[in-house]
Amino acid sequence: MRSKSPELMEAIKAFVNRYYREHHTAPSTQTIGAAVGVTRNTVYRYLVEMNERGMLQYDKAIKSTEQMTKCKTGYFSAPVVGSIRCGDPESEEELVEEYVSLPESVFGKGRFYLLRAKGDSMVDAGIEEDDLIVIQIRHEAGEGDIVVALDQDGQNTLKRYGGYDEESGLYILEYMNEKRYPGKVEKVRSFAVQGVARHVIKTL
Repeated sequence: MRSKSPELMEAIKAFVNRYYREHHTAPSTQTIGAAVGVTRNTVYRYLVEMNERGMLQYDKAIKSTEQMTKCKTGYFSAPVVGSIRCGDPESEEELVEEYVSLPESVFGKGRFYLLRAKGDSMVDAGIEEDDLIVIQIRHEAGEGDIVVALDQDGQNTLKRYGGYDEESGLYILEYMNEKRYPGKVEKVRSFAVQGVARHVIKTL
């Protein structure tokens, strides 16, 4: 039996790991063969040998490599649904621009959507124009949460929830740009929480 090339084994393993990082799934023997320049049958024989040597786990399909095990995490799809005003409330029609894949290990479990920020009222919270805000779908918020607030006029905005003002009987939505809007808040008789901001994705 012809001995297996250590260089080809390493090339196969490196390709499998790279493919998994990019696609979150293991490649087929045909895909591996096309990438490293050998036939599917050759790939199959090498995978069997590599399984026996403990370089990866293979049983009719690649189960894992050491790096795949380290990288393995759950992913979920979240829609990007347009923009939201960080400033004066305005009406926004939710329109799914695209779906993005996000890792649970970073963003946690739950139901999420993404909004593109407009305006400058939340810069002290690290949210600037065109940032993508990861919103967890929730209909309750605690004081201090940054919320997507839908007011009684059907307009939405992104603000920090400042609690309930007993004296006026109004809810407080706070701006977070002390330099431009010192002490500015909005007081509303009622509003609906459409989600709570959990993460910001930005270009550096």
